[in-house]
Amino acid sequence: MFRYGTETNDAIKKKIRVFAILVIFSFLCLSMRIWYLQILKWQYLTGLSENNRIRMVSLPAYRGTIKDRNGETLVSIRPSFNLYITPEDARDSESSLNFLEKKINFERDKLKINMKREKSFKDILIKADISRDQVAFVEENNMRLPGIKIKAEPLRNYVYKDLMSHVLGYLGEISKSKLESSNNPYYSQGDFVGKNGLENVFESILRGRKGHKEVEADVSGRELKTLRKLPSESGNNLVLTLDVRIQEELEKAMSSTPEEIKNGSVVAMKVQTGEILAITSKPSFDPNEFAAGITPENWKKLVNDEMHPLQNRSIHSQYPPGSTYKIAVAYAALEEGVIDPQTTIYCPGHFRLGRGRYRCWKKRGHGAVNLHDALVQSCDVFFYTVGHRLGIDTLARYAKKFGFGFPTGLGLSREKRGLVPSTQWKLKNRKQPWLLGETISASIGQGYNLVTPLQQANMIASVANGGMLLKPYLVKRIEEPGGKTIKEFFPEIKGKISGNSESLEIVRKALRDVVNGPKGTGKRSRLKDVVVSGKTGTVQVVRMKSNDELDKKDEIPYKYRDHAWFVAFAPYEKPEIAVAVLVEHGGHGGTAAAPIAQKIFKKYFQLYPPDPAA
Repeated sequence: MFRYGTETNDAIKKKIRVFAILVIFSFLCLSMRIWYLQILKWQYLTGLSENNRIRMVSLPAYRGTIKDRNGETLVSIRPSFNLYITPEDARDSESSLNFLEKKINFERDKLKINMKREKSFKDILIKADISRDQVAFVEENNMRLPGIKIKAEPLRNYVYKDLMSHVLGYLGEISKSKLESSNNPYYSQGDFVGKNGLENVFESILRGRKGHKEVEADVSGRELKTLRKLPSESGNNLVLTLDVRIQEELEKAMSSTPEEIKNGSVVAMKVQTGEILAITSKPSFDPNEFAAGITPENWKKLVNDEMHPLQNRSIHSQYPPGSTYKIAVAYAALEEGVIDPQTTIYCPGHFRLGRGRYRCWKKRGHGAVNLHDALVQSCDVFFYTVGHRLGIDTLARYAKKFGFGFPTGLGLSREKRGLVPSTQWKLKNRKQPWLLGETISASIGQGYNLVTPLQQANMIASVANGGMLLKPYLVKRIEEPGGKTIKEFFPEIKGKISGNSESLEIVRKALRDVVNGPKGTGKRSRLKDVVVSGKTGTVQVVRMKSNDELDKKDEIPYKYRDHAWFVAFAPYEKPEIAVAVLVEHGGHGGTAAAPIAQKIFKKYFQLYPPDPAA
């Protein structure tokens, strides 16, 4: 009995020791775990806890406004309701999004990508600028949509819709590549930035700075109270040289007619400063479609439109200048001495060079004409002859004096330089020698010659102001949100048409009679109380027999009809405004383009009457 009891006590003691060791080991492990969580991982776990309770909410930046020269607001911001999801708070996001799709259409695939890319507690945009009915739907069903909420945020608003759209530009969501390459703390995924026009060029000026607030949230992600707040900063404002009143008249003149839409471009600028008063490209688009994120369907429609509404024809499209080029040819001929004002050339309706026969626009010819008559009546044969005497390289040299072949420096991206052909140019680019017959075509602004509407406006402005080639500009000044001027922009002379001022005055007098003379081709731009001076141009798109041989314009397919040009300035005595009008496939410059210029001049002088003493 005694031995049996002794063995039992020893076994019990052994078991107690083992149990004690296990207890001590367990407490040691527990202590180590507490030390790990409380000491080593304290900062990390505190952050997670705070994120569960306290959220850092980004506050949108208020983009600066854009105004015209008289303070009229062109681009502003308006409140919009944007729909967001916070993945951390959305217990069953698939079910919630399925329910949401019953009322609101959104890009589900794009949203999934963004939800995978971003942190789970970050707000991710589902759809911007939802309607009031959709807002009511979300609010009524907020218990069925955990983690989904509505924010009232600023949205870009283009007050005049498609007016000046190519100049103002539009916004678009920042690309992933730009976001990664930018290293800019002001941007994050989903932000909208300027993609085109002034919105893009002055992005850093207009964008503003985001703010943020710390809010306390419950387990469902609902904000309970604001703990701290750092307000957003508004971007700076732009004041433009444009006058919206002239712009509206210009747009109206180029708008749809009962017969057809007038596509093309018009540029109006101040002769003495280079300020752009109005500028349009038709067809245009409404930038408001981009403000909240354009749908893939609408983007595809714009991109695939055969009329290319996104293309800024004022600076991106290049056309032969047609007979407006005769201004430069006439000046070159006087300066080089190949003719004088009294020189006459007989026009029988054609010009012969070897076996080639080059027609004048007037079949029966103009008879004997001097320089003045040749410009007024736009005689092709006169300029064929003069151009042949000058040669292509001399023509090219003078064309460049008038600003052709170079970007004007307006400041908008991707401005085209046009083309001034020469013997060297053809050898370099075509690997062929220049042909004499090509000089004949170049003399009336056809052949390889290419210009933009803005270059044309700059050219005629230089003729008007006595030979100063100015740098056109669109922005008068940059202002702080409170109105204080940060920076002003002033006229800049790019060059001078050097030479005898008498030669330029001879050309100017002829341009006056193009509009006001009995045989002038630009008479449809004439005003009663102001003397307008200008030059018409008609550009052949494809080589055809002759438009005159067809009784009706409608017999020619639209895409094969001639382009119509008209460049002009007014008043003749003391020029203030220059205008270049290009109507694509409009036909003759005198009938399609000149009346548009007349409307612009009429509106301008209603707003800014000329000085009677001038």
